[in-house]
Amino acid sequence: MGFFDFLKKGPAQPAAPAFPMTLAADAKGTVVPMEQIPDEVFAQGILGKCCGIDPSEGKVYAPVSGTITQAPDSGHALGIQGDGGVEVLIHVGVDTVEMKGDGFSPKVKEGDTITKGQLLLEMDLAKIAAANHPAVVITVITNTDDYQNVELVASGTVAPGDDLLKISK
Repeated sequence: MGFFDFLKKGPAQPAAPAFPMTLAADAKGTVVPMEQIPDEVFAQGILGKCCGIDPSEGKVYAPVSGTITQAPDSGHALGIQGDGGVEVLIHVGVDTVEMKGDGFSPKVKEGDTITKGQLLLEMDLAKIAAANHPAVVITVITNTDDYQNVELVASGTVAPGDDLLKISK
């Protein structure tokens, strides 16, 4: 390739994410393995492989870069079409839809482009506790079947941005 040939190619296309891909912890707190999430639908992996974080602060961050595909008015959940085609559901708490948005303040809306590590929503942990709901932040790979493996790589206490789930094609 000649010295000037690279000039003829035009702008570089963004590279497709490499697999295995790692999703970041989306909250500060203690990791909860899928089987220990206090909701059968999530614990059995019915919506896809997942894990939880029992939050020690009321903030949820983007585990992956992508686009917000779902942002219900209740503010307790977000859907993300992530880079590389990974589909992520973040569900804050168990049965928190019953709170009808009280205690949740989303920072993004449907259609927004997000960056891994960006603040997505804040929640009032005291209000969730007062409503007798577990506040566990559940991260689900809803298209788990598209991948060879979705593996929890964290345990104990995590901070936002720490490696959480490894996805292999």
